[in-house]
Amino acid sequence: MILKNKNAVVTGVSRGIGKSILKVFAQNGANIWACLRKQSKEFDKYKKQLEKQNSIKIIPIYFDLENSKQIKIGFEEIKRSKSNIDILVNNAGEIFTALFQMTSFEQINRMLQINFVSQMLFTQYISRQMMKQRNGNIINLSSSAALHANQGRMAYASSKAALITATKVLARELGPYNIRANVVAPGLTDTEMMKNSTSNDALNKTLNSLCLKRVADPDEIAKSILFLSSDLSSYITGHVLRVDGGM
Repeated sequence: MILKNKNAVVTGVSRGIGKSILKVFAQNGANIWACLRKQSKEFDKYKKQLEKQNSIKIIPIYFDLENSKQIKIGFEEIKRSKSNIDILVNNAGEIFTALFQMTSFEQINRMLQINFVSQMLFTQYISRQMMKQRNGNIINLSSSAALHANQGRMAYASSKAALITATKVLARELGPYNIRANVVAPGLTDTEMMKNSTSNDALNKTLNSLCLKRVADPDEIAKSILFLSSDLSSYITGHVLRVDGGM
């Protein structure tokens, strides 16, 4: 269990890649502050199951990434535990697809707010605690869209590209405090978000260009995040790990 006795903060855990991160981290011994927008019976059941199976603790933290006051309250709840924060995984985010001329500036602002600005606000709070500890590990979830500038994804890809640049800056600034910062950029992944935002034509065209000719399972993305979250990657920082099946 390569995260045994580690404490992790993971956002966007209710579905998709975030739900897989929660499972993989729990299986590897981490105690987790699980950040999500709202409470649900389905998540509560899943949380209790993971806790029982893996003898770890999962503490739900509820806030909306569009609400800076809620983000601060969520952080204060984590801080009150007076436990070290070893790992932060900024996984939460949203996607929007439309041609540039059909994209309103309200939508551009929304993508930047949710996928970048709010992530940086939360990271600022958490990293201050890590600086006091003089230890920590930050993993930000970007996207292959940020690297390939996919048609119809201007707002989304730009917000995810901003996250990549910010992470490289964080790696430089926080390195002296023994804090690492890396990016995972997933490609097509079998999630509800992908299915709702990718047409069959676009999906088939991309699959044909991949070395592995298939979409990723969310657990495959989660395991790459596990690697960067662990001491197995102790000399890796400022890196963008593409997990895209050879795009």
